[in-house]
Amino acid sequence: QIYNEGLELEAKVPADIVIAQKAKLRDIRDIYRSVDLLDEEVELYGTSKAKVSLAVRDRLRENENGFYVCVAGINPTPLGEGKSTTTVGLTQALGAHLGKKVMACLRQPSQGPTFGIKGGAAGGGYSQVIPMEEFNLHLTGDIHAISAAHNLLAAAMDARILHEASQTDENLFDRLCPEKNGKRTFAPIMIRRLEKLGISKRDPSELTAEERKEFSRLDIDPDTITWNRGVDIN
Repeated sequence: QIYNEGLELEAKVPADIVIAQKAKLRDIRDIYRSVDLLDEEVELYGTSKAKVSLAVRDRLRENENGFYVCVAGINPTPLGEGKSTTTVGLTQALGAHLGKKVMACLRQPSQGPTFGIKGGAAGGGYSQVIPMEEFNLHLTGDIHAISAAHNLLAAAMDARILHEASQTDENLFDRLCPEKNGKRTFAPIMIRRLEKLGISKRDPSELTAEERKEFSRLDIDPDTITWNRGVDIN
């Protein structure tokens, strides 16, 4: 059921945010149960959002496939009718007006355009995804986790480039494989690096000066790094 009980259509269409905040949200459990998803196949994020387990594909593997309609490559009109609005509008037309079983699948919007001049990507007017603010800004938090991982890797690369540029081979080796109680040992992750380098020695004291250099340095060329130090959650 796509019809929204708490929303009256107005001749002069209000702003997207006004429509989104006037709309009455259905409990997400009612929605997923209406399409025969099981409770154990859904991970709830409050009462309006949820993740669907990929295990559903295995359970429904023998079901007949439906039709797939891909909406892509549309430049928005001056009124902002682009891919998202068209996708939601088609879904409403097929479901609410033609009585077909239909689902819309949209990618999560990036926050870069949301905070820039473009705005969000939840559709618009009476053909939009709600809760619109959560969809545009947070959803289940996955995009934040990806952004944090991206920034963590960028910071690790920055630190590595700085340390390698300011320290000798021997100092780097001493920091990576310090002497404890008069003995050096390789951690399991270090042994994997040695294997990748084709070095079969397992006693740090047996490594030659050249092997220590190979082990200690990644020699990342800053000119080959094409991503930004930080990400705008894009």
